[in-house]
Amino acid sequence: MKRFALLVLLLLPISGIAGEPRRPMKIEDLFRFKRVADPQISPDGKWVVYTLGIVDLDANKITANLWLAPTEKGAVPRQLTTSPKSDRHPRWSPDGKSILFESSRSGGSQLWLIDPTGGEPKQLTNLSTEASLGIWSRDGKQIAFMSAVWPEFSLKTFSECDALNKKRIDEKKKNPVKAKVFTRLFFRHWDEYVEDKRQHLFVMSFDDGKVGEPTDVTPGDRDAYPTSSTFSVGDDFTFSPDGKGLYFTAVPQRNEAWSTNYDICRVSLLPSPAGRGVGAEGRTTKWETISTDNHAADGSPQFSPDGKWFVYRAQKRPGFEADRWDLMLLPTDNLLAKPRSLTAAFDVSAEDFVWMPDSERIYFSADDRGKHSYFETSIKDGAQPIRISYITNGTNASLSVSRDGKRMAFTRSAMNHPNEVFVADKDTNYDVFNVSQANTTLLKELDLPRPEMVSVIGAGGQRMQMWLLKPPSFDAKKKWPLVYLVHGGPQGAWEDGWSARWNPEAWAAQGYVIALPNPRGSTGFGQKYVDEISNDWGGKCYEDLMAGVDYLEKQPWIDKDRMAAAGASFGGYMMNWFAVNTGKFKTLITHCGVWNFDSMYASTEELWFDEWEHGGPPWGKNRHSYDKFSPHKFAANLAKYKTPMLIIHNDLDFRVPISQGIELFTSLQRQGVPSRFINFPDEGHWVLKPRNSEYWHREVFGWLRKHVAAGAR
Repeated sequence: MKRFALLVLLLLPISGIAGEPRRPMKIEDLFRFKRVADPQISPDGKWVVYTLGIVDLDANKITANLWLAPTEKGAVPRQLTTSPKSDRHPRWSPDGKSILFESSRSGGSQLWLIDPTGGEPKQLTNLSTEASLGIWSRDGKQIAFMSAVWPEFSLKTFSECDALNKKRIDEKKKNPVKAKVFTRLFFRHWDEYVEDKRQHLFVMSFDDGKVGEPTDVTPGDRDAYPTSSTFSVGDDFTFSPDGKGLYFTAVPQRNEAWSTNYDICRVSLLPSPAGRGVGAEGRTTKWETISTDNHAADGSPQFSPDGKWFVYRAQKRPGFEADRWDLMLLPTDNLLAKPRSLTAAFDVSAEDFVWMPDSERIYFSADDRGKHSYFETSIKDGAQPIRISYITNGTNASLSVSRDGKRMAFTRSAMNHPNEVFVADKDTNYDVFNVSQANTTLLKELDLPRPEMVSVIGAGGQRMQMWLLKPPSFDAKKKWPLVYLVHGGPQGAWEDGWSARWNPEAWAAQGYVIALPNPRGSTGFGQKYVDEISNDWGGKCYEDLMAGVDYLEKQPWIDKDRMAAAGASFGGYMMNWFAVNTGKFKTLITHCGVWNFDSMYASTEELWFDEWEHGGPPWGKNRHSYDKFSPHKFAANLAKYKTPMLIIHNDLDFRVPISQGIELFTSLQRQGVPSRFINFPDEGHWVLKPRNSEYWHREVFGWLRKHVAAGAR
């Protein structure tokens, strides 16, 4: 097929404002950048709505509003909503006359509606348990959304159910006893307690701006929406083309703390003659399952524009959250047939995807050798996915396509450029241009170098890709200190993208060469490369990383006596593994890292992760996996290498619980190793609150300078 495409590079001006030289990035600049996300193109392709977040350090919050930009080059975007709270998840009505969104402007999250031409938004829902993630049916006559409710009330009428939910919420607030009682696992997740509530889907009618009474169409003691973001991409539920059914990603029916058997389920939406709301009659807790034959994860259902085809994502190996995701195809008139993979011949993991208007082609994104690109596949037998050249530069996500397919919007970032909304226009040969322009002025002030990509021979002769980011005003004739950053996951990757948390440009601006290696376990280099981290955390991955260090030590501009390393989550684990295996680094910074495999298993929430990574629970047949690479087993080596360590661990981190950081700190202090422990009682696995994040950066960079002097020599 002939393709009309241009490869567009993110080129920034060489000079600063009014010809002044650019300056290095400061910590406070990280919070000056505006945070752009979730672009949604209008059905006619003339507009794109998106969220824009602004950090208010003084108020310690991020305010997000909706913005609207014309899809024409050079046009000026305008702010659509004005709220001191948070507006998000905009979705155009099928006729393009309204935008549905969620907002906390009235207190908790509720659904709102706004006319894109302007005016005040209108509140559509008022649930005691809040409402989020609203979507439209194809005819615009129904709206579905998610709300977390107590399941024992869910078969009652909406008014009865909501009143009982509200009563329980009020009683909990008033009760001085804050005790929690648990009778099964998965009682907490990520950074909050579940409280025995279930995420249910509701449907309500919509007629000329008026909504009917919401109906819980997925009652019962099961979540109808992914409880783990690992299994969530885009909108995880959708109406059938005729509006008579709702298809969604359901959590496992049993053993959800150690099973990844997410399923595609379906419920009927029968009109209620009694006027009790859409789907109110004949509700059942027994949902029809489409993906019964697959015991691994399934999710993200979507119908083709012509309604003839049904596509969803699926993994093959039960229990493995980082298995490759394939796009699976079924005919709509036979959803219980054997599905066919559209991506089986392509060794990438499909993430978010969009049907094209011809109902034949699908665009999907995937990690791709240190970038995040879009690919095209077809429902035709034997069709090979093709990389889309105009959506490959940097990190691209959140693709949205107009009804005729001539215009598409997506976010794009690079290591030296935060997210912006870009538009590709078929009528201009798929020229790609920035329509949000949210950070253009600030970018012109800053010296943000582009990263370089190198290849290093790692364990077993396998090549490892690594990014190198040199500091502003880098002089290759001088010696520079190194910071070696190890990513989390471990099934993740350093990509040519932007982060508001671990931002390589902010680190480089301190006066360090930053290395970002993608060792065994990294995504985007084939599934075999991903698989080779499991049951081998301290093996080939460690060899890959040490090969990267050896490569850097040979560079004439690296000061071997000034090297540090840092990482979070799995990266934090690797810092702990470095601490008991090598003395190459002058200091190590470990954020929410694993120290003790045994206590990690017994206190984390998603047990499937540890059970896959170690081949079972600690008392199982693969007991040696918990001993071989657990840093705590080699704690005596902390005194051998005496590498100063900064430890950061947070009370609300339920993924890698705080006991991991405490155990490490105790071991360091008891053996007289210089160490500092920073605890955020109000943060989880990540540090997200603006003032906490600012404090985090000042502490981390201060510790770094104390042990590894910055700048050239």
